[in-house]
Amino acid sequence: MHQQFVISSSPPKPSEFIALRAKAGWGDTDPKLAQTSLTNSLYCLTAYQQERLVGMVRIVGDGALFFYIQDLVVDPEFQNNGLGTALMEKLECYLSEVAKSGATVGLFSAQGKEAFYQQFGYTKRTGEPLGLGMCRFI
Repeated sequence: MHQQFVISSSPPKPSEFIALRAKAGWGDTDPKLAQTSLTNSLYCLTAYQQERLVGMVRIVGDGALFFYIQDLVVDPEFQNNGLGTALMEKLECYLSEVAKSGATVGLFSAQGKEAFYQQFGYTKRTGEPLGLGMCRFI
């Protein structure tokens, strides 16, 4: 269970962020881009087992009307043990304090992971009435 992890609201070092994303199969990240991404995040949670970063999640957005959950990632060796759920629970506590009526919280779920987010009240966009959502990768 997640009791073996220490979760804090401090961002990881860019090198840890890069390594965790790569370990999860998300590719390489330029160190300068990693630093800028972490610096510009609204909120970040990290999970460590001893000195090792094993999970994280962050929020980006404008801090008022729009919040976007980004980089919920758990080291593959530590998946399916409640760590992702613990990170989301703490993230939802933060959102309940800062996101006011009228705000939108969005995310892109990996295919097949939608049910994980549905337990926190997120709904799949079916195309009606808002469309499916779109993105562009550069």
